[in-house]
Amino acid sequence: MISLSDALNVDAGRVLRLGRDACTTEAAALQDMAGRLGDAFVQAVSRILVIQGRVVVMGMGKSGHVGRKIAATLASTGTPSFFVHPAEASHGDLGMVTRSDLVLALSNSGESSEITSLLPVLAREGVPLVALTGGLQSTLARHADLVLDCSVQREACPLNLAPTASTTAQIAMGDALAVALLDARGFRAEDFARSHPGGALGRRLLTLVRDVMRRDEEVPRVAPGASFSALMREMSAKAVGAAAVVDAGGHLLGIFTDGDLRRRIEAGSDLLALTAGDLMHQHPRTIAPDALAADAAQLMEQHHITSVLVTDGEGKLVGIVHIGDLLRAKVI
Repeated sequence: MISLSDALNVDAGRVLRLGRDACTTEAAALQDMAGRLGDAFVQAVSRILVIQGRVVVMGMGKSGHVGRKIAATLASTGTPSFFVHPAEASHGDLGMVTRSDLVLALSNSGESSEITSLLPVLAREGVPLVALTGGLQSTLARHADLVLDCSVQREACPLNLAPTASTTAQIAMGDALAVALLDARGFRAEDFARSHPGGALGRRLLTLVRDVMRRDEEVPRVAPGASFSALMREMSAKAVGAAAVVDAGGHLLGIFTDGDLRRRIEAGSDLLALTAGDLMHQHPRTIAPDALAADAAQLMEQHHITSVLVTDGEGKLVGIVHIGDLLRAKVI
């Protein structure tokens, strides 16, 4: 066990050299692998696109950890996928794999016994098998329908033992499949958001104005003939720093804001003698209820305002969105 004094006196130059060597070794491995991508990769993408079921990812040890990541990436980018542990598959979990699925098997050597023991069963059931392996002459490679070459010249480990460059190559190959598949499916940012509803991107791309806007009695509004006093009472009661001016049919005519009030006072206007129709400014910024809430945030930022009125297709006032509403919904 290394003592604290020894740990504090490590050879900084050697530590940095090993760290940099690991990075460059893995980067070189990825460059080499990228140059080897060819028809097998295209066929693998095509095979996955046409399956009726899911991509079932398998791998043991470090390849298993990588496999879980690949399955998660595929699932979140439009390709239904899940991970099955090969050892558990031999004890019943293979029942999770159907003939409409495709198995993506990871093994650097291609000789992992837990995976090779499943090959006869997968072949008998007619389940397509794509191998991610560095063992191009291995048992796994010989039984696979397609082989994606993840071989590396050496591991980044100075002992050339610990899976490092090889697992990086597997991760990159999985990412390459996911990227090619999402593009082929026409997968959009909105689709990505639907599988990430709890994240910031999901909130920005799935939350609509109608989901966060204030409506009905919460919306500050007055008639154009309302007195200045009535206008102030409505603004104070609804506490959004503005009030809409609408006609008898509910159509938006204009808006009066806290900023308008300050400007009127500075100009020396006789406010008590004016009506809401006199005080309002026409053509306020508006947004539709089915627009993204993120668009309302952008509108506020662009025009340096703190609220946006919401109108329907006929120009009727249906709500208002305040910056505080967007903050509470975590849209911004």
